[in-house]
Amino acid sequence: MSSILTNHSAMTALSTLRQINNDLTETQGRISTGLKIASGKDNAAYFSISKTMAGDSGMFKAIDETLTLQKNAVSTARLGAETLVELANDFVERVAFAQGGTEEVRADVQAELDELVARMTTTIAQSTFNGTDYVNAATTVTLVTGISRAAGGTISTTTMSFMQQDLGAIASVMNAINVTTADSAGAQVAVLQQAEAQLSAAVAAATSLGIAERSIETQKEFLAELTDKLDSGIGSMIDADMEQEAARLQAQQVQQQLATQSLSIANSSPQNILSLFQ
Repeated sequence: MSSILTNHSAMTALSTLRQINNDLTETQGRISTGLKIASGKDNAAYFSISKTMAGDSGMFKAIDETLTLQKNAVSTARLGAETLVELANDFVERVAFAQGGTEEVRADVQAELDELVARMTTTIAQSTFNGTDYVNAATTVTLVTGISRAAGGTISTTTMSFMQQDLGAIASVMNAINVTTADSAGAQVAVLQQAEAQLSAAVAAATSLGIAERSIETQKEFLAELTDKLDSGIGSMIDADMEQEAARLQAQQVQQQLATQSLSIANSSPQNILSLFQ
């Protein structure tokens, strides 16, 4: 039955064309943004999860940047401690050379020791990074290394700790050593033992700072891999498959053309009815 009041064929064709146009708009949106889930209306669960994971990834990257600064500060302190070890070793060797020496020899050695202590003091003063000083106090440093989410979404931070090293105290003890006043065998041995103890302290300080630096490096490596995994997981949930979208776009463009032609044919039906009355 044909009607001049209601064109059912045109209505069907128009509805089909409207749906195709909507689908085509969504496909073009995915192609232009690269996202198959751009808002909560696309997939509420994936949108919520991806935004939470993206937030975590951003926090991990920010923490990694902070750890970079801390690593540089610890590395600078370690370099200072290792340089102090070399100077302390030279110091001990000169003290050993003064053992049993004449008063004139001990005086010459003391001048060398004073110069070594001056170099130690300079080294310690320069072993800071951007104002961060890890070489003048034996206190604990706690660094934030990441975040952790418990069941229910509760967030907390993870930390690591290491000891600052008081290199200034080592230099102060060495500065107080005076081989010119050690005028007996027993006194000379005591001076040597005192110098050697400070060398051991310098070695321990350099070792401790080296361990701390390596721990920070290991954490940074982990954070880099972790953020890559998070970003990859986010992408697998919300990124559009561009090959698939390109194929879908071509198909929808063909469907649009066919639907337009179908609507044109349906709209011509009333004209055919009028020809019956002519």
